[in-house]
Amino acid sequence: MHLEHVNLVVADMDAMLKFYRAAFPHWRIREEGTGFWNGKPRKWLHFGDDYQYLALNDNGEGENRDLEGHSVGLAHFAYVTNSIADVITRLNHAGFTVSSTGAADPFRKNVYFVDPAGFEVEFVEYLSDIPAERNLSTQSK
Repeated sequence: MHLEHVNLVVADMDAMLKFYRAAFPHWRIREEGTGFWNGKPRKWLHFGDDYQYLALNDNGEGENRDLEGHSVGLAHFAYVTNSIADVITRLNHAGFTVSSTGAADPFRKNVYFVDPAGFEVEFVEYLSDIPAERNLSTQSK
């Protein structure tokens, strides 16, 4: 079993595509369309590869959850990369900056960005293939 997609409601589809195209240059718009969602018109698209994607819906209203607060909601989601430096470079060139870095860890490097809709996205590069090392939380050390 694996995660296939995350469905995000956003206010600016183009800004989201700019961010995620920089993060995932090999992804593409798999399909898109229009319709109604809970009585409101929406444009939607699936941006990803053949195995996983982000479902983006453009009918968002209001602000995303305060990432520095303690409100219930999505804290962040994460992607594994083979080169965190490449991800940072691509996102920086697209105009996005690292919002925070993970704690120093001998088995991983990680950084966080906030996408245009206010979702925090973590990118992780593992430096070990040993599961016990990769899965060791820096909070438990």
